[in-house]
Amino acid sequence: MAHASLSARHFRVIRAGAGSVSIAERTGGVCGQSLAGRSGHHGGGERAASPRPAPEPPAPAEGLVAAEARSARPGEPGGGFRPPTAPEAAISPLGPFPEVQKHSVHTLVFRSLKRTHDMFVADNAKPIPLDDVSHKLKMSIKLRTDYGSVLHMPILKENFREKDSPNPGDLYGHKQYPANQGQELEYLITGTHPYPPGPGVALTADTKIQRMPSESAAQSLAVALPPSQSRLEANRTAAGVGDIYRHAGIPERAQPPGLSMALMEAGGNKNSALIAKKAPTMPKPQWHPPWKLYRVISGHLGWVRCIAVEPGNQWFVTGSADRTIKIWDLASGKLKLSLTGHISTVRGVIVSGRSPYLFSCGEDKQVKCWDLEYNKVIRHYHGHLSAVYGLDLHPTIDVLVTCSRDSTARIWDVRTKASVHTLAGHTNAVATVKCQAAEPQIITGSHDTTIRLWDLVAGKTRVTLTNHKKSVRAVVLHPRHYTFASGSPDNIKQWKFPDGNFIQNLSGHNAIINTLAVNSDGVLVSGADNGTMHLWDWRTGYNFQRVHAAVQPGSLDSESGIFACAFDQSESRLLTAEADKTIKVYREDDTAVC
Repeated sequence: MAHASLSARHFRVIRAGAGSVSIAERTGGVCGQSLAGRSGHHGGGERAASPRPAPEPPAPAEGLVAAEARSARPGEPGGGFRPPTAPEAAISPLGPFPEVQKHSVHTLVFRSLKRTHDMFVADNAKPIPLDDVSHKLKMSIKLRTDYGSVLHMPILKENFREKDSPNPGDLYGHKQYPANQGQELEYLITGTHPYPPGPGVALTADTKIQRMPSESAAQSLAVALPPSQSRLEANRTAAGVGDIYRHAGIPERAQPPGLSMALMEAGGNKNSALIAKKAPTMPKPQWHPPWKLYRVISGHLGWVRCIAVEPGNQWFVTGSADRTIKIWDLASGKLKLSLTGHISTVRGVIVSGRSPYLFSCGEDKQVKCWDLEYNKVIRHYHGHLSAVYGLDLHPTIDVLVTCSRDSTARIWDVRTKASVHTLAGHTNAVATVKCQAAEPQIITGSHDTTIRLWDLVAGKTRVTLTNHKKSVRAVVLHPRHYTFASGSPDNIKQWKFPDGNFIQNLSGHNAIINTLAVNSDGVLVSGADNGTMHLWDWRTGYNFQRVHAAVQPGSLDSESGIFACAFDQSESRLLTAEADKTIKVYREDDTAVC
């Protein structure tokens, strides 16, 4: 029976809920061992198993109230708890333990915020008091750092006034003759004071030192300043003797006193007050007649990749993806000669003006020199490690420059075939190269988005231009101006030699620009991969014409693309090399009027 009563009592304590776990643990851990010991010692008798009733400890009032509150909320953890009866409470030697009321993290955080706010609300948003010593030290360091180079100069004495001047209308404070002779003059410090006084107000003792003026000094300064309207009214009168004397011989200050005061009201900026600002306007572009297509030349069996006109303006030469070089009569457009020798696409051709030579390069890594008297190759220039994309001849010396997919440009001696320099520095294929007689003598554009201006003698980069964001496939030099242009899918940009100073953007040709050409009249032509051709005024960047010629019959619309373009020597014809295997010839429209 003793065991039965113990089990029943243990069951009731366990069933009491989460709040009575400590009582159950203590019952099983402390009282259970002692009861089991007594029961085993006395042989399991009923009298020996019954424990001696312990005096019931007084339960705290707060614990019972909290327990009743918990028992009233069965939905919460520990809900459904009922106060223990006297025999159950007697099992624990310490009595029932009241639980701490649980709160959510949200409630605890906002309580902490409220306590913090209440603690610091008295000092909230109050400025830190200014320490005079620290501020003086800071201002002295700032004065020495910012104005150290002019502190040794004498103080300007142009703004001064006479002490106790009886004439309030003499705001400039100049001498009155002869009544004011002998009076002491007090000069104003200008130029280095952070808070200069207004016109006609002397420095006070509070503002002579380099620190923030106090409120009283600021108020006195404001009161001492005469109103603006009264100053203007006072100066609308005729000029006095002092004004005439003061303005004599000073042309830059020869303006009425009223205007001077207006200048002082506006902050003393003469340029902004006297010179009328013009609204920014676009410069008027030069008129150019439109260009129209008048001839289409067929003959190549592949894309026409490059084109050049000979110096005598009698014929022109083209290179194609069909691995041939063809020479055409410029006047009639008839084929004169075909040269074979390249084993891959011909990417560049140029005719020498100093010798009867034609130079070509291609994707077969070869650079060839053709003798046009015998129509055969007489020299090879070996050295490039990949396809050669372009070439150009120096205008005054026998030097050939080539650019390649191996990220280099090479300078060759035309006669000896020796590689004079290897211009390394680009990090991607070099797409175009140009030469000129003046410095910098070599300009390259690359797929690494940069343009490099090179020193020909040293073989090193002079300037690297990084303004483009996409590949630079075309560069053209103006024939008369000391400028050049570069073409990229993001923009056409104009630059100034010798340092590559940026001039302007020519925006609007939103395509992959493969080629650029410019003539002496300032007509810039840009040809794109999608077959469009834009014509620009060089000086203003105005796009005065857009052309998209139809592909030749039998070609796909996708074969519309311009790979190269060039003006003839008279600059009255424009030739384009296109992806539909044709050469198109344009000329100015003679019937157009301005």
